[in-house]
Amino acid sequence: MKDSFQQFCDTLNRRQFIKNASMGLGAVALNSMAQPLQASSEPDFQIPSKAKRVIFLFMAGGPSQLDLFDPKPDLESRHGQPLPKEISKGQRVTTMTRGKEQVVCASVFKFAPQGKSGLVMSELLPHLSTVADDLCLIKSTYTSAINHDPAKTFFCTGSEMPGKASMGAWLSYGLGTLNKDLPDFVVLTSAFWSGKVNVQALYSRLWGTGFLPTQHQGVAFQSVGDPVLFLSNPAGVDRKSRRKMLDFVAKVNAEQEIVTGDPEIQTSIAQQEMAFRMQMSVPELTDLSKESKATLDLYGPEVEEVGSFARNCLLARRMAERDVRFVQLFHRGWDHHAQLPDNLKGQTQDVDQPIAGLLKDLKQRGLLDDTLVVFAGEFGRTTYAQGMKEEDRFDYGRDHHPLCFTTWMAGGGIKGGISYGETDEFCYNIAKNPVHVRDLHATMMHQLGIDHNKLIFPYQGLDQKLTGVEKAHVVKKILS
Repeated sequence: MKDSFQQFCDTLNRRQFIKNASMGLGAVALNSMAQPLQASSEPDFQIPSKAKRVIFLFMAGGPSQLDLFDPKPDLESRHGQPLPKEISKGQRVTTMTRGKEQVVCASVFKFAPQGKSGLVMSELLPHLSTVADDLCLIKSTYTSAINHDPAKTFFCTGSEMPGKASMGAWLSYGLGTLNKDLPDFVVLTSAFWSGKVNVQALYSRLWGTGFLPTQHQGVAFQSVGDPVLFLSNPAGVDRKSRRKMLDFVAKVNAEQEIVTGDPEIQTSIAQQEMAFRMQMSVPELTDLSKESKATLDLYGPEVEEVGSFARNCLLARRMAERDVRFVQLFHRGWDHHAQLPDNLKGQTQDVDQPIAGLLKDLKQRGLLDDTLVVFAGEFGRTTYAQGMKEEDRFDYGRDHHPLCFTTWMAGGGIKGGISYGETDEFCYNIAKNPVHVRDLHATMMHQLGIDHNKLIFPYQGLDQKLTGVEKAHVVKKILS
C-alpha cells in the first residue's frame, strides 16, 4: 500500500515539475513578446515593413459610399425606378427590405475631382478633399455579414463569431511594444455624434484578445474623468507607497505562479506594472496645453471638447508620436435608414475636418510615411431607397449593403491619389478588383511587416489567424 501511495506522489511530482517547467518557459516567451523585436532575431512571420503603426478610423453603422466616394451620375435618370432583377440577382437582403420593391435612389449630393490626382469626392467632404492626393480609395471592398453586430465583429476580429482576437491584439502579440510606458493598443470612442437614430452598440470584445494572452487587449480610454479607470491613486496613497505595494503583490504572484503554473499570472504582473507607468505617461499624453493654436485649428473647433472625434484624432496623432502600435477610433451614428441626407451631413461635419487635420498633422511631422491610416465602416449602403418620398428628395434612407462599399487607406507605404476597384453602374455589385475585408487585414499586416499566413496561434486544434482559414490576398497594386 505504501509503495502504491509513494508511486502516486512521485507521479504527481513529475507532473508538477513538467507543468511548472513548461509554464516557466511560456512566461519567458510571453515576457520577450512584450519587448521590441530585433532585426537579428526576427520570427519567420516577419517581412520587410513600410509602416510601424496603425490608426484605424471605424465609422460604426456603415457610411453610404454612394453619397461620399462612389458617385453614379447615371442613376439620376433611373431615380424612382425599380432596381433591375439582373442587377439584384436575388441576392440576400435584410429583413427590413425583404419582400419590398427595391427603388433606385440617386444621391442628392454633388461630386467633383479633387487634387492633382482628380479623385472624385462628395461635397460633404470639403476638408478631406484637400488631402485627396494622399488617399487610396478602395471602392470594391466587400464583406460577408449583412447585420451590424456580426459585420463589426468580423471587421475588428476577422470572424463573425465573438471570441476571436482583435486586429490590435494580433499586432501587439506579433510585433511587441514600441513604448514601454503606454499600451500597444488603445481604443478611443466618441462621446457624442450627430446621428441620433439607430446608434449601434460597441462591445469590449471588438478590441479584446480572445484566445491570445490578455496583456494584448485594447485599453479603452474614457471620454470623461480619468482617461483610464482607476489610474489615479486613492486618497492618502502616494507613488512611493504604490510602488511598495506592487512589489509585494508581484512577489506573491510570482510565488503563486510556481505553484499553479498559470501563465495569466505573468500577464497580471505585466498589466499592473504598465498601469503604474501609465500613471505618469497618460496624463502627459492627454495634456493638450502645449499644442499650438495652428495645430488645434487643423482639427476644428470641436477639438476643445473632451470626448469629441476631433479631440480623439489629435490624441491619435500624439499616440503615433509616442509609438503606440495600434490606435482605433470608433465614431457611431452612420446607420441611416431614413433622412440620410440630413443625418449624413451631421456625421461628415463630425469627422471631415478632424480626419483631414490628422493626415496633415502626421504628414508635416514626418509620421505619415510609417503610419498606416485606415477608414472603414462595417459595410456600405444600398442603391435602393428606404422610405423615399417623391415630394422630398432629402427624405430617403439606404439599407445595409455588404456586396460593395468604399474604404480608404493613407500613408504607411500605400499609393496616394488613386482609386482601386470598380462597382457596376448601380453601385450594387463589384465590377473589377474585389477586395474582401480579410484582404484588407492581410494588406495592413503586410505593410507592418507581417506575413498574415504565418502569424498564428494554436487554439482548439486550429492554427488561428486574423485572416482566418479562407484565402486572403495582399492588395499589391495599391502599394508604393
